[in-house]
Amino acid sequence: MNNLIPLPRSFFQRPARELGPRLLGCHLVAGEVVIRITEVEAYEGHTDPGSHAYGGPTRRNATMFGEAGHLYVYRHMGLHSCCNIVASTLEHANGCLVRAGEVVRGAGVARARRNAAGVTRRDTDLAQGPGRMTVALGISWLDDGLDLCDPDSGIFVADRIGPAPETVAGPRIGLRPEATDPEHLWLRFHIPGDPTVSGPRSLRGRPGPSGTPRG
Repeated sequence: MNNLIPLPRSFFQRPARELGPRLLGCHLVAGEVVIRITEVEAYEGHTDPGSHAYGGPTRRNATMFGEAGHLYVYRHMGLHSCCNIVASTLEHANGCLVRAGEVVRGAGVARARRNAAGVTRRDTDLAQGPGRMTVALGISWLDDGLDLCDPDSGIFVADRIGPAPETVAGPRIGLRPEATDPEHLWLRFHIPGDPTVSGPRSLRGRPGPSGTPRG
């Protein structure tokens, strides 16, 4: 855990539906706290009715239309922040919402932050869900636009340690029907059976690319 380094920008320069499964097992580092990513959702810009970029660029979603490898953070219903990683290239405004992870370093710090914002009963709850995860990591909407590829930024993504995990794809959670169409938008990726996953954890769904993420 002491040798985690930021992934290069080229890692993020791929469509969100390819970046999503590849993020599983990677580490999101935010100062003292590190999570192993276990669940993400991909969003595909102007072709995707579930994406903030669907209607084109605005002041709120400007980061999604920028360079891959940046952090897009927004407030959900004014209650909590959600953390996204910008994918692909400038033309497509793709991104991946990080939904959940396992805290693998800084659990005491994460727990103190979570307890200040609500009740935490188990370690698996610390970053289980997009709002809980940003609280545990200390990420807020003020971090919107931060460059994850800058080693001095304090927040970055580091590669997996060990083999690629098994991956399952399924419909995204909490969106209107046209954004969860199972025939075209199976864009939620997670590690099946992992206790930190915020949605269904079973193997029901489609395997990820070749059963595991592609590098």
